Amino acid sequence: MRTMKICKNCILPATFPGVTFDEEGVCNHCRSFKGSGLLKEHMQKYEKNFHELMERYRGKSEYDVLMCYSGGKDSTYTMKIFREKYNLAVLALTFDNGFISPKAMDNMGTVADRLGVDHITFKVRFDILKKIFATAADEELYPRKTLERASTICTSCISFVKFIALKTALEKEIPFIGYGWSPGQAPIQSSVMKTNPRLIRMTQKVVFDPLYKIVGDAIRPYFLEEKHFKSDVEFPYNVHPLAFSEYNEAKIIKKLNELGWEKPDDTDPNSTNCLLNGLANQIHENRYGYNPYAFEIAKMVREGVMTREEGINRFEEPVPSGLIDFAKKRLEII
Repeated sequence: MRTMKICKNCILPATFPGVTFDEEGVCNHCRSFKGSGLLKEHMQKYEKNFHELMERYRGKSEYDVLMCYSGGKDSTYTMKIFREKYNLAVLALTFDNGFISPKAMDNMGTVADRLGVDHITFKVRFDILKKIFATAADEELYPRKTLERASTICTSCISFVKFIALKTALEKEIPFIGYGWSPGQAPIQSSVMKTNPRLIRMTQKVVFDPLYKIVGDAIRPYFLEEKHFKSDVEFPYNVHPLAFSEYNEAKIIKKLNELGWEKPDDTDPNSTNCLLNGLANQIHENRYGYNPYAFEIAKMVREGVMTREEGINRFEEPVPSGLIDFAKKRLEII
């Protein structure tokens, strides 16, 4: 990050699409930021909205929330919030992409038991995932705009997560789907949002069509079918409460340690659960000239969630030795 021009206020690099700098070296995203005061007002507004929805839907189904549970710090802390702050009945759903850190697996079992959460793991055939991830490592699959905040590999992976979770929530009539997005990953305006069937059709097609070209009909079980779009089917709300909650990584990790969660030592600096993330980031950076976490980290620095030095250090921290070679070997792309 220090070898290229970056914003003097946040850490957004000059290589990020659409970024511009003023004479003082401050990026356009920082210049348009309205300040922490307005942000706090929005946080209160969306948390109030969630409270109102909880009162309406709590107890209407066997589970109140389907938690997309990766085992990383953010999804684990989000699940803790749902259980201990909001007292919701949670079903945790883990998508096993074939690259989950063994420590993350242990963490998930420990925390689910401590929080009193039912937990299911959806493991997709690895031959399917290997073809998709290996293709994503070699070529672009999605519109360029989608890649400003995630690599092609990660976009493929999260597509499985989102649509398997939505399909499960619809079939179990669960009113909320929980995501552990950090404050930098998604805008607060999307922190409590009703899923729109028409929009879901469009977004599903964007990812389904490229994946279908790679593995054909084998991809169908993981996405919505026509029956899910019937007029009498009520779609759930997506909720990512970290957007309207206090967010401090050191405090979060301390609280998670009390639940028996331990930070893995075999993942890259931007993940606490995935052994593929380091390779995905490297490919993206080589292809586009910026780390796919740049926008997320810059936003957290801008909003005061993280110091600028912490943001810079996140990109300078080395990837564990052998992690990228391990991922390449498992995908047979060496």
